[in-house]
Amino acid sequence: MKKYYITTPLYYVNAAPHLGHAYTTIAADVLARHKRAQGAPVHLLTGTDEHGQKIEEAAKAAGKHTIDFCDMTSAKFRELWKHLDITYDDYIRTTEKRHEDKVSELFALLIKKGDIYKGTYQGWYCVSDETFFTETEAPEDDKGRRLCPNAECRKPLQRVEEESWFFKLSKYQEPLLKHYAAHPDFLAPSHRASEILRFVEGGLQDLSVSRQKVKWGIPVPGDQSHTIYVWFDALINYWSATAGTDDLWPADVHIVGKEIYRFHAVIWPAMLMAAGLPLPKQVFAHGWWTAEGKKMSKSSGNFVDPYEITREYGTDVFRFFLLRQMQFGNDGDFSAQALRLRYNSELVDGLSNLLYRIETMVDSYLDGRMPVKGSPSDDFHLTNVAPRAPEISAKIDALDFHGALEVIWEVIRSLNERVAKTEPFKLAKTDKVKCELVLFDMIHSLRIVAGWIEPFMPRKAAEMHLQLGVRQFPEALTADDVLTGANSHPGRIQKGPPLFMRKK
Repeated sequence: MKKYYITTPLYYVNAAPHLGHAYTTIAADVLARHKRAQGAPVHLLTGTDEHGQKIEEAAKAAGKHTIDFCDMTSAKFRELWKHLDITYDDYIRTTEKRHEDKVSELFALLIKKGDIYKGTYQGWYCVSDETFFTETEAPEDDKGRRLCPNAECRKPLQRVEEESWFFKLSKYQEPLLKHYAAHPDFLAPSHRASEILRFVEGGLQDLSVSRQKVKWGIPVPGDQSHTIYVWFDALINYWSATAGTDDLWPADVHIVGKEIYRFHAVIWPAMLMAAGLPLPKQVFAHGWWTAEGKKMSKSSGNFVDPYEITREYGTDVFRFFLLRQMQFGNDGDFSAQALRLRYNSELVDGLSNLLYRIETMVDSYLDGRMPVKGSPSDDFHLTNVAPRAPEISAKIDALDFHGALEVIWEVIRSLNERVAKTEPFKLAKTDKVKCELVLFDMIHSLRIVAGWIEPFMPRKAAEMHLQLGVRQFPEALTADDVLTGANSHPGRIQKGPPLFMRKK
């Protein structure tokens, strides 16, 4: 049975991981956890991109041998993923032999097929982005300079003329357009697809895929004077990581940032077409984060440090906020005020207070005993809560994490309203049986909610299920487990401290 194969980009090791890296990887992890909860076999791949001129320069500046520098920085990514509870199944580095061997194999195949050929490159090159640009793509500005057209870079370009190996990207213009038309979900989200379509329709030029002056890379097969272009090398990781398996390729979704969308939506599928390999089912490009309304950059020093946020709020809150604050696929702004407001309003006032109130009432009125089930007409969790599960599942499947969380919090708001309407704290004095039925229903509703939030906040979901008498920490139940009774036992309601404490 084919596994559901999810990938993040390979993160470049010229600097330590930051908010942007965490955002992509958390999204991939939430999707992976959701799929596993559905019973699907899942394979989540992440890793680091470690070749190229920028890595050489960064290692030299750090006073380290290049591979030692790569080892050090790659380890920082692994450490952060462990800290953020990322459940990846494989971690690949482009300096690994298993990857280098497959890159050489594919490159040699495309030379043999005639889709890679030798020529001379003349044009403009950005060292920072390790990308070539044409005269049209990088026209002179009013000061006579040619700057990198990437808005996140804008550094001066270098004029380059050198021998190079080229990939016949132009050959795949029409095949790509036909594939986009036949597979409308390939380019996602839909509002970013138009950018790719316009780019490809405007005409594709053959791509320089080797460098003579960059030594830190994989040699071109049969031509040791050239190293393979870092992007051509790195893109192959998604396939090279599947070597020796028959249950992974093609990928179900590549999750990437919008700044590298063209590489993944144009160059990569063309490479696969040339190699005769199946294309991934979807390439999804998310947006960028600003910080306090300003672009994050090394020069301004305003990169958001995930460790700093999690020290104050915890890992689960950081995971929740990134996917709750904005629609996945759009741009958004990270601010301390927005984080605090959403934390206090939704996590403290919405979820934590509700759970604590229900546990307190069960503890006070029933001595912690699990309430007794009533008639079906009393089952609010079956009529109003559980029916939202397919909607939530469909949204996560579509990478609409914000939308899924919105539905979950609609349910949480409705549960708070139900407590206000039924007033079990008053029923405890006037109608003990009715009070117990309401509390039974609320306990089961909260068990379902805990299952829903598990992909986003695994630690807090496990705490909820522990307190709600379903399972021992750290394992949590899915919503289906709660409804079917699988892996469940009556247990006792174990009142604990509030899930979240208010921040001032």
